[in-house]
Amino acid sequence: MLTLCDSNLTHDCQGLSRRGFLRIGTLGMGGLSLAGLLQAQAQAADVSSVLTGKSVVLLFLHGGPPHIEFFDPKMSAPAEIHSITGEIQTKIPGVTFGATFPRLAALADKFTIVRSYGSGNSGHTYGHVVSGGQEHGPSMSSIYARVRGNNHPQTGLPTNVVVLPEAVQDGLKLESNFETGALPSLTQSGGLGDTYRAFNPSGGGDLKQDMELRLSAPRMFDRRELLRGLDSLRYARDITKVGESLSYYQQQAFEVITRGVAGAFDITRESPETIARYDTSSLFRREDLGRYYDMRRVSNQLGRQMLLARRLCEAGCGFVTVSDCGWDYHANGNSPKGMTGIYPMGGQVDHAVSTFIEDITARGLSDKILLIVTGEMGRTPRLNNNGGRDHYGELTPLLLFGGGLKMGQVLGQTDHHAAKSLTTPYRPSHLLSTVMHTLFDVGKLRLASEIPREIIRLTDAGTPIDNLL
Repeated sequence: MLTLCDSNLTHDCQGLSRRGFLRIGTLGMGGLSLAGLLQAQAQAADVSSVLTGKSVVLLFLHGGPPHIEFFDPKMSAPAEIHSITGEIQTKIPGVTFGATFPRLAALADKFTIVRSYGSGNSGHTYGHVVSGGQEHGPSMSSIYARVRGNNHPQTGLPTNVVVLPEAVQDGLKLESNFETGALPSLTQSGGLGDTYRAFNPSGGGDLKQDMELRLSAPRMFDRRELLRGLDSLRYARDITKVGESLSYYQQQAFEVITRGVAGAFDITRESPETIARYDTSSLFRREDLGRYYDMRRVSNQLGRQMLLARRLCEAGCGFVTVSDCGWDYHANGNSPKGMTGIYPMGGQVDHAVSTFIEDITARGLSDKILLIVTGEMGRTPRLNNNGGRDHYGELTPLLLFGGGLKMGQVLGQTDHHAAKSLTTPYRPSHLLSTVMHTLFDVGKLRLASEIPREIIRLTDAGTPIDNLL
């Protein structure tokens, strides 16, 4: 952990000793220093040969987003079947989306929709999707981190990050509920060991604390003192030539910490114009939806979450999971009657995702970042007595953008009630395989001696979605 000592406030600091300087390189992770992490990753440098250099952003809509209201409105079906929002023509001739997605409809040539995808599970089982359909299997993000390493060797940034609304809005406290409040496939250890864990910038913990620069309490809120302390630290290193006695990895660790790894998590470093473009906080009042039991974790911060995801990918994070909760649409009083929550929540997804696509395209990153938008299941084709839709695993919304994949398509066809696929049905195993082929050179991965056989088995377990690669 970085410690900046202020001799004006304490008599314990005797200047910058070599011992004190070496403490700068410590970033505790089970007793392993940041310098040790960098060295360990360098020793496995040939692992980088299996990486494609691409990143994944997984926007997960917890609760079960209705596939009909999203990308398969079926307006020719009876009223109790078709989209309650109506439909809107997309940029692709003959293809319509639900009417709450006008901005995405105008960008339909930039991404691909898979109408024949279904999670195959009608329960709130997030892990079923992200683990490729395996019960209690490792998540896609943990597989990536197991191969890549927990931290980026140049920036020190965690390579597997989950972005909750709390990460972009100070003081936000959202209640948890049984189906959308936890991310077990991200935050609990599993078969791949500690790399199964994702870094949560809003959840605290040792890793976050160790990335924070610290001053003594009376001055910790004075940014000028913080900058002065860092400048003095660099100056002291230069004039004392302490750095010459450090190993390469200790010097690299020093640079990682003094550059401020945590800066990648600070969206206020973006221009006001960019922040305003992404901002979704004015689209609806969180309190209006949060009073329903199934929507207690609803947030209007999705735009800023997507902005943070983009920043993290640019800084070297390989897998970012963005969580958007409250998509349990039974309309039984635990969520709004008539499923009217689709208007504010669908509008937020439309705004946040379309802005992300436009931004990534303008930055020339559409071949480097793969965006996935999905949920743990879809919703029943027939409306229930409350005007809502119940759990349904046969079909699930799936949008893919970027990653060098083939865009501007609608893959698969469903029957006239959007109840089942009339073409090849795709499942989480196909999604997992698509992601693995995006992140890794799978041929080289199979030959890499340092890669656990379990990783190879998971990678070979399915086949990618047709017509994407």
